Amino acid sequence: MQDNYLAKWLNDELTEAELAEFKKSEAYETYRKIKESAAQLESPEFDMDKAWESIEQTKTVDDPKVFILSPFKKFLRVAAVVAVLLTASFFYLNTLKESYTTEYAENKSITLPDTSEVILNAESELTFNEKKWDSNRNVDLKGEAYFKVAKGKKFTVETAEGLVTVLGTQFNVETREDYFEVTCFEGLVSVTINGKETKLPAGNSLLAINGKSTMSKAIVDSKPSWLSNESSFTSIPLHYVLDELQRQFNVEITAKDIDTAQLFTGSFSNENLDLALKSISVPLQIKFNLDGNKVLFYAEEAP
Repeated sequence: MQDNYLAKWLNDELTEAELAEFKKSEAYETYRKIKESAAQLESPEFDMDKAWESIEQTKTVDDPKVFILSPFKKFLRVAAVVAVLLTASFFYLNTLKESYTTEYAENKSITLPDTSEVILNAESELTFNEKKWDSNRNVDLKGEAYFKVAKGKKFTVETAEGLVTVLGTQFNVETREDYFEVTCFEGLVSVTINGKETKLPAGNSLLAINGKSTMSKAIVDSKPSWLSNESSFTSIPLHYVLDELQRQFNVEITAKDIDTAQLFTGSFSNENLDLALKSISVPLQIKFNLDGNKVLFYAEEAP
């Protein structure tokens, strides 16, 4: 029997051939009896007014809300979530940066994707985006680093104190709190501080302390002194010198009855703490006390 025979039979739409076929089915007799019994049924009397009154009494204030979510809409929602995740993953991977750090009394050599070389001084951090390196040779620096940049596209060092831009050269950058110094050892570098650009040729140094910039000749020996395990200073406030001493030897330094704003010119060894302490204290005519990893500088007349 065809699936639609029953519906057509109830509507008297079967052809003679289809009716004959339908009567041969096992279900025909049952359907026939049901149809005959249904024809004899009488519908009860219906009171429209009472029906409406009953509906008004049972009607709730808010009709139930039915939300129909078609399979296609559900698919679109899933697809949207997947798209967001893929986009977020792509963005994350393309903004993920390589990061290198050094602790106190530590130096670290780094080779960048274009074979440029960077050496980090103590307590410093260098970050860059390796995936975008071919189109954007840009690094972020905190602390101090010596750069030997391979020739190529513009190379930029970003710091909190200023911006250094080169094409291919050798230079040193130190950026600490309120302290920014750039020394060019080869070629030419561009230094930008507070929107003001300065061209710095080889053999020159630009120093900015508390926003005040000065340019001077630098002692150029193809590399900064700290790469030879010596820290050198020319007219630098003493507290910056003591900070560097602390970084190089991982010691805790305090000063008592000493003017740490006075200028210091000289150098100290980054390998011998006792010698370094004497290199600072003797020229300034101050004393020091070393107790474990703690150093106290104090005035000669102090008890």
